[in-house]
Amino acid sequence: MSDTVTAVRPGAEAPPVTRTKEQDTAPRPAPRRDAFFDNAKYLAIVLVAVGHAWEPLRQGSRTVTALYTLVYAFHMPAFIIVSGYFSRSFDGSPARLKRLITGVAVPYVVFETAYTLFTRWSSQDPDRPVSLLDPLYLTWFLAALFAWRLTTPLWRHVRWPLPLALVIAMAATAAPSVGPDLDLQRTLQFLPYFVVGLLLRPKHFRLVRRREVRILAVPVTAGALGLAYWAVPRMDYAWFFHADSARGLGVPLWYGPLMTAALFGCSLVLVGCFLAWVPGRRTWFTALGAGTLSGYLLHGFVAQAAKHWGWYEPVWVRGPAGVSAAALVAAAVVTALCTPPVRRAVRCVTEPRMAWAFGDGAGTRAGARRAAP
Repeated sequence: MSDTVTAVRPGAEAPPVTRTKEQDTAPRPAPRRDAFFDNAKYLAIVLVAVGHAWEPLRQGSRTVTALYTLVYAFHMPAFIIVSGYFSRSFDGSPARLKRLITGVAVPYVVFETAYTLFTRWSSQDPDRPVSLLDPLYLTWFLAALFAWRLTTPLWRHVRWPLPLALVIAMAATAAPSVGPDLDLQRTLQFLPYFVVGLLLRPKHFRLVRRREVRILAVPVTAGALGLAYWAVPRMDYAWFFHADSARGLGVPLWYGPLMTAALFGCSLVLVGCFLAWVPGRRTWFTALGAGTLSGYLLHGFVAQAAKHWGWYEPVWVRGPAGVSAAALVAAAVVTALCTPPVRRAVRCVTEPRMAWAFGDGAGTRAGARRAAP
C-alpha cells in the first residue's frame, strides 16, 4: 500500500497519513518547526530586552513610562501563553520530567548563581547570598515555569481550569502572606496566562491572524498607548510586574483581585493584537526563535552591566534619540544572543543532556528535543 500525501496549509490540522509496514519501523523525521511560533517567541524576547533597556529611562519621562507600561502589559503574558501552548504535552512521564529538569531546573540553578555573583561584582548588592529560594532579576521565570509545567496534568482534568487559575491569581494579590520565596506572587499571578496557553488550539491562533483582526489591532494598540500615557500619573505601573500583593503596592486588599481581573483582560487583548501582527511565513529571524532561552537568560547581564558602566549617564540618552538608541541596541544584543553559535556555546547549561544523571539512558535524549519556554 502506498503513502497518501496531502498538502496542508500552514496552521491547519494534518490529515491522517497511511504508512507502509517498513515506514512504521523506520525512524520518523523530526517535525518541522512552526515559523509563526518561532517568530512570536523572537519578537516577544526582543520586547523583553527593550523593556529592560527602557527601565532606567522612566524617571522624569511620561512618554517613556507610557511606552514601558504598554510593553509590560503584554510582552511576558505573550511569552507565557506560548510557553503554556507548548507545555500541553507534559504528562508527568519520566521522559518529560527529565526534560523539565535539564531544560528548566538546571538552567535556573546555574543562572541564579551566576546572576548573584554578577550582582556582587557590579557592587549592586555586594553582600547578597546565593539562594535558590529568592530568584534574582529574570530567573523568576524559570522557577515559575517549573511549577507551572508540574501542574499541567491538573489543569487538563479540572472542569473550569481558567476560572480556577484566575481566582488563584486574584486571591494571591489579596494575600500579603505570600512571600518572596521562589517569587511565588509572580508564579500565582501569571498562572492564568499559562493556563490560557494550555487551552489554546491551532484554530485559535488562526482566528487572531485574520485580516480584519490585524486591521483592528492598530487602533486598539494606539488606544492602549494613549490610555497608558493618561495612566502614568494615576496608576502604579508595578501592577504589570505581578510581583507584589495589593498591600505591597500600598492599596487596600480588595484592590488586588479587581486589578488582577482587569489587567488580565487588558493583557489578553494586547497579546491578541501582538499575535495578529506576527508573520506566519519564514523570515530572517525565524531561526532565532529556537534560541530565545539563551537570549532571555544572557541579555540580563548586558542590561545590568549597562547600568554599572554608566551607559545611561550622558544627558542625550534621556532624550528621544537616546530612548530610540537604547531600544535598537537592546534589540541587536538579544538578537545576537539568540543566534545558533551562542546557543551552541551555552547549550551545556541551557540544554544539557546529563545522561550520567539518569540510570535508564533516556536522559541522553533529554536535551535533544524540548518545548522551548
